[in-house]
Amino acid sequence: MNEPIPVSRAVDGGTAKLLPDLDRPRAWLLTVDGAPQSYVDLDDPGHLEFEYARRIAHVLDAAAAPGAPLDVLHLGGGALTLPRYLAAARPGSRQVVIEADRGLLELVAEQLPLPSGAGVTVRPEDARAALEAAPEGSADVIVADVFGGSRVPAHLTSVEYARAAARALRPGGWYAANLADGAPFAFLRSQLATYRTAFAHLALIAEPSVLRGRRFGNAVLVASQSPPPVAVLARRTAADAFPARVEHGEALERFMGGAAPVRDEDATPSPEPPNGAFSVG
Repeated sequence: MNEPIPVSRAVDGGTAKLLPDLDRPRAWLLTVDGAPQSYVDLDDPGHLEFEYARRIAHVLDAAAAPGAPLDVLHLGGGALTLPRYLAAARPGSRQVVIEADRGLLELVAEQLPLPSGAGVTVRPEDARAALEAAPEGSADVIVADVFGGSRVPAHLTSVEYARAAARALRPGGWYAANLADGAPFAFLRSQLATYRTAFAHLALIAEPSVLRGRRFGNAVLVASQSPPPVAVLARRTAADAFPARVEHGEALERFMGGAAPVRDEDATPSPEPPNGAFSVG
C-alpha cells in the first residue's frame, strides 16, 4: 500500500494543506496558512483530535437521547469533522454545512469525500447570510466554527448575529460556538454580553489555564433559552485528555464583568493569536 502524501492547494482563504497522520492510516490534518483547521479520521469519525471539537461533540451528545437524529446547522465547514461525527453517532440526522471558501470545499470533497447517505448538505455561502435566511425554528443545534485565518470575522460577533441564531433555533435548541481569546479577555467577555441579549442561559467550556489567563486558547460558548445540562457537560469535559471546566451562573457573570454587548457598527474580529499559538509546521 502506498504511503499517503501531503496535498497542498491554493484556496480562497490562503494555502490549504492536507497532512497525513502517520499513526492513523486514513487520518488527515487540514491547515490553512499554517493554522490548524480540522482533523479527520475517515475510518473513525468518532475520533476527535482537537479538544474544542470534542467539547462541541459533548454538546451534541447531550442535545437529545442517544442515537436520536438532530437537525443541525454548521456555520463553517473545514474538513467536516463534526458533521461526520454526528452522522455516525446519530444516523438520520439532517445537517446543513455553510462554508464560504469554495476552493476549500472542492479540496475536501475531492480528497476527503463524505460517505454516501451521510445526510449532510454542503453550501458555499457566507455564514451570516445563511443564518439570516434559515427558517425560524428550524435547527436543534447551531454549531459555529468560522475563522478567517485565525480570527472570527467581525460580522459574526454582534447582537444582530446572535439574535439571528436565536431565531433559527427551535425551543430548547442550543447554539455552540468555538471562540478564541486570551487575557484580559476583552473579546470573550464582550461575546458573553452579546449573547446574553438573545439567550436566557449561557455556559463557557475551556481549560482552566485559559480561563486563568495563562495562555491564549479556545473556549466553547453554549447559549440556549432553557438551562443546558451543565452537570453532564462538566462531567464529560473533565474526563477528556485535556480536562476543561464549565463556567455558568454567577461564576460566568463574574468573568463577564461589566462587558458591553457589541452591535454591528462596532463589531471587530476576534484577536490575532500570539505567534505560535495555533500554527503547525
